[in-house]
Amino acid sequence: MTTSNALPASAPALSVRDLRKTYAGGVEALKGISLDVAPGDFFALLGPNGAGKSTLIGIISSLVNKTSGDVDIFGVDIAARRDAAMRLLGLVPQEINFNLFEKPYDILVNYAGFYGIPRAEAAQRAEAELRNARLWDKAQVMSRTLSGGMKRRLMIARAMMTRPKLLILDEPTAGVDIEIRRDMWRTLREINAAGTTIILTTHYLEEAESLCRNLAIIDHGRIVQQGPMRALLAQLDVEGFLLDIDGDVPAAMPLIDGVTITAADAHTLDVDMPRAMDLNRVFAALDTAGVRVRSMRTKSNRLEELFVRMTARDPSAA
Repeated sequence: MTTSNALPASAPALSVRDLRKTYAGGVEALKGISLDVAPGDFFALLGPNGAGKSTLIGIISSLVNKTSGDVDIFGVDIAARRDAAMRLLGLVPQEINFNLFEKPYDILVNYAGFYGIPRAEAAQRAEAELRNARLWDKAQVMSRTLSGGMKRRLMIARAMMTRPKLLILDEPTAGVDIEIRRDMWRTLREINAAGTTIILTTHYLEEAESLCRNLAIIDHGRIVQQGPMRALLAQLDVEGFLLDIDGDVPAAMPLIDGVTITAADAHTLDVDMPRAMDLNRVFAALDTAGVRVRSMRTKSNRLEELFVRMTARDPSAA
């Protein structure tokens, strides 16, 4: 396997420069994408369906041929040194793609064999990764008997068998319930804390906000925004809250400059207000109007609002 001392010391984990992909028939999936992912980062790659995420991941993982541009993984050009680059990369696709009639232990050992890892070493790694994934007690059962969450964790464990420096996860929690999702979040945080750079694509925007430090938003084959999560969220100048009140909502809402108050239901107010405004001003106006607030919660996650703004289609655009 490629050793770390063969890699440029200051190279990004992933460097993409002016990457373009045009499919047969003239469909331009990527229109000059450039981005860097720093070593050790937990990076979110977001975008609506058809934005170009899958094409980008396919090119990075050498499953799709690029039209033009450059992709380096820790300074290794995937076109000039494909094998060396792929040894630095782990990919967890969205679809379950292992043999359901194999045992988890055998799946991991056989996968390592494809990369030339000696069987004795593969056996040690398989035990370690199954323990890390909290699947060691399932090592010798048929994989088809595993729960959905266990199958997802098994795919992550399989990708980690080659000790990748960069791990890409394509919708890893799609279709699983919130309890399983949060358990997988813990697994991914542990992998990242141990030094593996992670790139995550997800439609669960609260997942990206919870896990990732930096992000890029792709739309129509272009990156429309990228940077630190906190800095991008700080751009939002509106916050939304749901206020649970005693009694029914008033017939006439109090008027506050810059604030929109509507009825979410018979006992809940939906409030949009400038981030810089003191919430106590809203409470005071409601109190004056005879409305008593019992509890408050954030209406929606801020990343979702940012995502909607950045990918909003111009209905007048042809």
